[in-house]
Amino acid sequence: MYSQIYTTTKIWIQLLLIWLVSFGLMVPPLLGIWGQLGLDTNTFSCTILPKDGRSPKKYLFVFGFALPCVVIIVSYSCIYWRVRESKRKLEGRRCVCGKLSGQTAKEKEEDSRLTTLMLTIFLCFLACFLPLMIMNVTDDSIRYPWLHIIASILAWASSVINPLIYAATNRQYRAAYGNLLKICKNNPVTRRTTWGSRTVGHSSNSPPYVDKRNLKENPTKL
Repeated sequence: MYSQIYTTTKIWIQLLLIWLVSFGLMVPPLLGIWGQLGLDTNTFSCTILPKDGRSPKKYLFVFGFALPCVVIIVSYSCIYWRVRESKRKLEGRRCVCGKLSGQTAKEKEEDSRLTTLMLTIFLCFLACFLPLMIMNVTDDSIRYPWLHIIASILAWASSVINPLIYAATNRQYRAAYGNLLKICKNNPVTRRTTWGSRTVGHSSNSPPYVDKRNLKENPTKL
């Protein structure tokens, strides 16, 4: 079904809907219809402030946390279930063919890695966004501003935490990062320069590449 769902047109529609929903939720406080946007001096943050005693802040935080949480649980549960089902079918074929049945050590290691990856992603999501949701829902009067600040920092950290998770749990990511670091370490001052259809690598200590054909036509360019 992947090729049917993720066509170019449908991807553009999905991206458009994501932006429309994200910014559409902020239209009422932006226009002052339901709450208002402003600076909260207690938490040093620009957020949704009450207007006439009304604010959509609690509802937005609950919705913004609950919906992704449900999607993550359902999606990763389906992935895990499909992987397990595929391996059971494979084991059934092995039994029919008269080969060894049961999981090998490698398959058990892959199962363990997949489970660890999904559990880590979910727990990190909870660690990043659950404190912010709790503080904004339960402490609406901001009696503990320092807790709000810590919760906000955790939410911002979610932007950089996923690459670290994948690097820690996926061998392909680790290999890619390792190769990148090796290149940077072995060639600290090497840079790539493209001249027309040529790509030339040179260090900062080597003379620049000069196209002799251009030099003959424009000797003053040297």
